[in-house]
Amino acid sequence: MYASFSRPSQSVRAGRLLGTQHIVMFLMAGLLLSGCTINRDIMFKTGDGYDFASLDDIGSSEYRIAPNDLITFQLFSNEGERLNQMTAGSTDMNRMQNQNMLNRQNQLSYLVRQDGVLELPEVGNIRLEGLTIEEAEDLLEEAYSSYYNRPYVVVRVTNKRVLMFPGESGSAMVITLENMNTSLLEVMALAGGIGSRANASKVKLIRRTEEGNKVYQMDLSTVEGLSDAQLVVQANDIIYVEPLPQLARELTESLSPLTALLSTFTFLYAFIINSPN
Repeated sequence: MYASFSRPSQSVRAGRLLGTQHIVMFLMAGLLLSGCTINRDIMFKTGDGYDFASLDDIGSSEYRIAPNDLITFQLFSNEGERLNQMTAGSTDMNRMQNQNMLNRQNQLSYLVRQDGVLELPEVGNIRLEGLTIEEAEDLLEEAYSSYYNRPYVVVRVTNKRVLMFPGESGSAMVITLENMNTSLLEVMALAGGIGSRANASKVKLIRRTEEGNKVYQMDLSTVEGLSDAQLVVQANDIIYVEPLPQLARELTESLSPLTALLSTFTFLYAFIINSPN
């Protein structure tokens, strides 16, 4: 004797269909909550009509001292006479020993505070923020002229760093600037260039100023942008090359959860509609 199954009645099928619709709504809500992944790795977005700062107003082409700069300070008297004689190969051993001692005493590092002030021996607090290296040396020579005969000052910033995002995921780096006046193009070269996904027509320089962060945008996709790339970077600048969206890959990744959900729904729908009473 064989068991027989009848197809579900119209009312039963309608009830099952309603239950299926609830399942679909639940699955679609889950998909929306998961979010779309397209372009989510693009940082520092600027909308249409964003008011970029003008490159013409970016200021001096020389490096300017900023808060948190670590300053190496050397002081010599007599306009650096002993320093010059030493570098010229003087054979006077006593003079060379005195010079070595002077170097050890004066080649110290000092931190520029958040208020832009540097505290130095003898002269105390002196504001250096916003000055070029040459201007800082002139100011310090004037300050020490009350204590030394024709003082000669050598200033170097030893911890200048910029953040470089070359337009490729996982390739961001912190670059220490060895030279005093390092251009944006040099920083990009130190970073190994831009990534294969980078959009060279959208290179952003983000700089902290007293008025807040300023964003400059450059098009380095043509040779005309070379002059913009020669600007001197400052400590803590952010250089961000916007990546091109990988639409095909990212769309596939975004649709993968939907594909899995649709497969699950198709199975559940077929099972519910065709199942016996």
